[in-house]
Amino acid sequence: MSNIKQNVNLKMVSFEELGLNMSIVKAVKEIGMENPFPIQEHCIPLILKGKDVIGQAHTGTGKTAAFSLPLISILKSRGPIQALILVPTRELAMQVTTEIRKFSKYMGIRSLAVYGGQSIHIQKEQLRRGVQIIVATPGRLIDHLKQGTIQLEDVKFVVLDEADRMLDMGFVDDIKFILFYVNERRQTCLFSATMPIEIIRLSREYMKDPEQIRLNEDEISLETIDQSYLIVEEREKFKHLCNFVRNREKGQQTIVFVATKQRTQRIADDLNKEGFKVITIHGDLSQRQRDYSMNRFKNGSEDILVATDIAARGIDVPAVGNIINYDIPEDPLIYFHRIGRTARAGGSGKAISLVSSSRYEDFARILKRTELTVKRLNDEIGIEVPTLSVNRNRVNRQRSFNYNSQSRRRYGYSRGDSRGRYHNAHSQYKRG
Repeated sequence: MSNIKQNVNLKMVSFEELGLNMSIVKAVKEIGMENPFPIQEHCIPLILKGKDVIGQAHTGTGKTAAFSLPLISILKSRGPIQALILVPTRELAMQVTTEIRKFSKYMGIRSLAVYGGQSIHIQKEQLRRGVQIIVATPGRLIDHLKQGTIQLEDVKFVVLDEADRMLDMGFVDDIKFILFYVNERRQTCLFSATMPIEIIRLSREYMKDPEQIRLNEDEISLETIDQSYLIVEEREKFKHLCNFVRNREKGQQTIVFVATKQRTQRIADDLNKEGFKVITIHGDLSQRQRDYSMNRFKNGSEDILVATDIAARGIDVPAVGNIINYDIPEDPLIYFHRIGRTARAGGSGKAISLVSSSRYEDFARILKRTELTVKRLNDEIGIEVPTLSVNRNRVNRQRSFNYNSQSRRRYGYSRGDSRGRYHNAHSQYKRG
């Protein structure tokens, strides 16, 4: 990778100065976008020059426009599918497609969201009418590829959006399978909130000397959020969770983040027994169940959402005034994604983390990433800090990852494989 830009600060520029087509600038201004966000300011000129780009961007920083505005400028208004945007979820596919349609209002470019949960026959009919941009979840796109209803030979532009989330959801081999069908002379952009080693490996294999853009680190310091933490023994966490929920301001909703799907349901069941109105979101729920949960949370039927990190992005509920990290994430940036679900639309909010003694090491790394004050509540509440221990689980997880990486290489997921061998290897596992 080259020209890594980190903590960059340039003077504010206009969309006209970025080199975009004036019809796109007109559409952008009509929807109220006056000046580009930092990720747009840095990525758009590079993409217009034909560069492969890696953008590390947090939720709400305008990354959709960062890649869609230049690609709309580049594409022809007629012809076959020329751009492919891969996203992890149905919700994001619809959201990105909606944005692209707004931006391309005067360009005559057609876009289509392709995802599971909608009839494939409806999508086939829309494809027959002709589209230039596909925004797709990996599983449904592969269904179309196998049925021959989508061809990617003419695709010149590929975006992997929320790449780390696709990795977490088990889509990495699906992505490799899909990219095999796209011309290697394509331009590829990857956007990810975090940069785990698996993302770096993916970029090295499928991108050409990419430029990497990182937003100013100050942007992860959320000044309107009152951040605090309480160090307690693991067995004491639920008691304090109930106390925090009971003492919140009236009318404010709460999201409780936990580490695993099983833990999500257990915590929700226990909260229900305490008389709270609780709903859950985690990876074992069907799309219909997740939509049902989100609708009930958004309309206030339930005022507590217990969720895994699948809900850390994409939730925009203004009434969320409290985030409680029941379990501490290993990656500091996941922490900032979580707490960013409060203080929406210029409001304020609270983020409380319940830190067990074995996870203090992870939380200490989070504390180093923000310049804002994060209050320790032990003295205020009168709770003695327990003896802190070293987290040894990370070593075991790393060993497991190394083993799994070796296993994937053994099955032949490499760019140079023949199409038949790649397809056979791909069919040996179930898609996430």
